[in-house]
Amino acid sequence: MNSENECASFGEALTWDQINWADCERDVRRLQARIVKATREGRHNKVKTLQWLLTHSFSGRALAVRRVTENKGKRTPGVDGRIWQTPAAKFKSIGTLRRRGYQPQPLRRVHIPKANGKLRPLGIPTMKDRAMQALHLLALEPIAETTADPNSYGFRPGRSTADAIAQSHHNLCRKNSAQWVLEGDIRGCFDNISHEWMLDRIPMDKTVLRRWLKAGYLENRTLFPTEAGTPQGGIISPTLANMVLNGLEQQLRKTFPQRNPKGRTNPKVNLVRYADDFIVTGASKELLENEVRPVVEQFLRERSLELSSEKTCVTHIEQGLDFLGQNIRSWKGKLLTQPSKKNVHAFLDKVRTILRQNKALDQLHLIRMLNPVIRGWVNYHRHAAATNAFNKVEREIWRSLWRWAKRRHPKKSANWIIHRYWHSVGRHKWLFAADTGQKTPDGKPVWFRLVNPTDTKIVRYRKIMGEANPYDPCWRPYFEDRVVFKKFGVHLHQRPS
Repeated sequence: MNSENECASFGEALTWDQINWADCERDVRRLQARIVKATREGRHNKVKTLQWLLTHSFSGRALAVRRVTENKGKRTPGVDGRIWQTPAAKFKSIGTLRRRGYQPQPLRRVHIPKANGKLRPLGIPTMKDRAMQALHLLALEPIAETTADPNSYGFRPGRSTADAIAQSHHNLCRKNSAQWVLEGDIRGCFDNISHEWMLDRIPMDKTVLRRWLKAGYLENRTLFPTEAGTPQGGIISPTLANMVLNGLEQQLRKTFPQRNPKGRTNPKVNLVRYADDFIVTGASKELLENEVRPVVEQFLRERSLELSSEKTCVTHIEQGLDFLGQNIRSWKGKLLTQPSKKNVHAFLDKVRTILRQNKALDQLHLIRMLNPVIRGWVNYHRHAAATNAFNKVEREIWRSLWRWAKRRHPKKSANWIIHRYWHSVGRHKWLFAADTGQKTPDGKPVWFRLVNPTDTKIVRYRKIMGEANPYDPCWRPYFEDRVVFKKFGVHLHQRPS
């Protein structure tokens, strides 16, 4: 490595563009691996020392600033109205991320709509507070991943809703699997978590954590204090909430062991959790209502949380349940996981809203607006038994597009509209496509077509291993293998020895 790169790595870079990001990532990754090792060995003082080194390093501070200035919220200011746009501002901000004298500002409170029509409060920190949270998250997340529940999948690196759905299917698909499911939902999870519990048990700088939790929020120019909860909108908040809920799976396994002495029935109690939504399987309805639910409620009560009585219920698998946009149901002895009716309706409503709000938009720009929405929904459900749902969605989108075209040309005939908006390209007929104005080498027009849901193949999803840790060097080949599989559909069969 030359001298310029060495200076850039260790904080002596003169500009933002001189920073050697590869060296910064290598420095942080090495410290995170040491934190994982010390956590597993129970060396808590060593963990604190390594966290201090990471949060005071130039590499950690530079990566924290890069994260908050390159994510989706980079143009959203906090209460101070400031954002870091220029390279000079980004580089200068690295030196401001210091513990001494740090006092976070109140959050800017906004409200975003929820699926049920209600509003969800969202707290927006300032850029500096976001960067400080990102910095301390670099030191906290390795611990969170090392101590996390195996079947917790929400807001964790390398995990997704597809893993949670695959594990749910695995728990219920066999002939001797549990037939009853406790659908759990925690009421106001982010808003009600006990500050005292977090300050006692979250392994990070207590002074900084206390200042974040007590910073309050600003709404309609009025400052409100925060006595409980962790604000939704903070970079570190999902990890804090996960660490609060970690241990529930271990508690259930301890109380209801799978391997019982002779004469006792296997309770078949298994937990799958995604953030604050979870399901627990059980051998009987009475077991879930009278034994499992009290254990869950006691676990949550210690953290000042409680189950939502409206959303928490016990369901037989033949009746089916909705979980993370999928409907899981046993039909004639076979377990089916397919897009839920509510999710399909919400998606079609979104497509219809786009068409309704863009009556005068030309076809090319309309396709560009619809394609990301359709492709995202289809890719989300392509691991489920979604063939029927894809066919239904295709038909409904076609009807909506026909109404959109008829509304634009009320005096034109059906044949004219068909030839104007739908075309035959190769073996495909009835393609809603627009001419881009370009030509292929053989002189044929280049068409920009609407994504067809039925063209997406159903692919079986391979769930992540429960003990996989992205911050442990032993698991790095395994995660590289998963990246290759998701991109090319090929496994390298790499896993730790």
